[in-house]
Amino acid sequence: MSDPLGFISGQSARPAGLPGVRPAAGGVPTDPGVPGFKDALLENLKQVNQLQQDANQAIEDVTSGKRDDVEGVILATQKADSAFRMLQAVRNRVMEAYDEIKQVRV
Repeated sequence: MSDPLGFISGQSARPAGLPGVRPAAGGVPTDPGVPGFKDALLENLKQVNQLQQDANQAIEDVTSGKRDDVEGVILATQKADSAFRMLQAVRNRVMEAYDEIKQVRV
């Protein structure tokens, strides 16, 4: 039986020229410049939070009369909504993957 992914022999099937991932360490980044999944997720959480705050501020500005461009407010709220929906989709996919991993028998 062949081992194309390197699970049996401990060898990785990825090309040797790709930086940032150690084959035997389960995909842990070796280059400090390459962000890990946790770092990317936290950065996206911060961006979604900032978009939500910008949308709330735009709504408050329109209601208080500091701003009169309703189109900009609608655009800000739609951006925040899209970002939040994308974040929910990522969370749902991570939870599905976690549930699948829990069902793997060792």
